[in-house]
Amino acid sequence: MKIWISVLLLLFLIAGCATSPTGRSQLMLVSPEQAISASREAYVQTLLPLQKEGKIDSNLATSQRVRTITGRIIYQAIALFPATRSWDWSVKVIDEPEEVNAWCMAGGKMAVYTGLLEKLKPTDDELAQVMGHEISHALANHTAEKMSMAMATQMGMMGVALAAGDSKYSGLAMSGGAMAAALAITLPNSRTAESEADVMGIELAARAGYDPRAAITLWDKMGKVGGPKPPQFLSTHPAPANRQTELRALTAKMMPLYQQPGPRPVYQLK
Repeated sequence: MKIWISVLLLLFLIAGCATSPTGRSQLMLVSPEQAISASREAYVQTLLPLQKEGKIDSNLATSQRVRTITGRIIYQAIALFPATRSWDWSVKVIDEPEEVNAWCMAGGKMAVYTGLLEKLKPTDDELAQVMGHEISHALANHTAEKMSMAMATQMGMMGVALAAGDSKYSGLAMSGGAMAAALAITLPNSRTAESEADVMGIELAARAGYDPRAAITLWDKMGKVGGPKPPQFLSTHPAPANRQTELRALTAKMMPLYQQPGPRPVYQLK
C-alpha cells in the first residue's frame, strides 16, 4: 500500500512539471488556465463586498494614475508574452489606508491598496516597480505554482493518512479553486519566485519608460514602513538579504531600455 501511494504521488508530481519564463523548473499540478479561471472567480468574490462598502476606486484621480501606470506596463507585458493579450486585465484601487499591499492574480487581476499609496507616497517610477513586480508574478505562473504546492502538500498528508489506515482522510480533496486562488495571494512567495519577479518586473517597467533606479528607493521606503508590524506586502514578498545588491545590478542592465527614445503606449483597461 505504501509503495503504491508513493509511486502514484511521484508520477503525479513528474506529470506536473513546467518551466518558468526564466527557465526554472516549476511544479504545476494546477494548470495556468485553471489558475486563471479560479482567479477570475476569486477576484469577484474579493471585490464584491468592498464594492458594496464604496471602497473600490473611490478616488477617480488616484484610480486613473494607477490605471495609466499599469496600462503602460501591461502593453509591454503583452509585447513580450503575446498569449496574455487574451487576459481580461483589470486593476482596482481598494480604499484601505492601513493596508500597504498590492497583488496580481493569475490572468492579470490586480489590486492596489490606498495604504501603499499613502504611506509610501511612491513616485510614478516607484509605483511602476510595484506593478511590474506584481504583473510578473502572474506572467511567471506563480499563482498556479503556489496552488500546486498547496495541492502537493495536501496529497502528501492524504498519502500518509491512507498508508496509516486512517479512512477519514480518504475523501479529502483540494479546497475550491476560487478559495485556493484567493489564498495564494496571501501566501509568501519563495525567494526564487521573488527574484524572478524582480528581474521581469524591473525590465517591464523600464520598457514602459519608468526609471529602474526606483526599484532601489522603493524597497528602501518599504523597509521603513510599518514599525513593529511589517506591511502585508513584506510578509508575502520576503526580501532576501542581498536584494538591494541584486537590484542595483539589474538597474545598470535596464537603463538602456529606460533611455530608449519613442512613445510608451498605454494598454486601455476596461
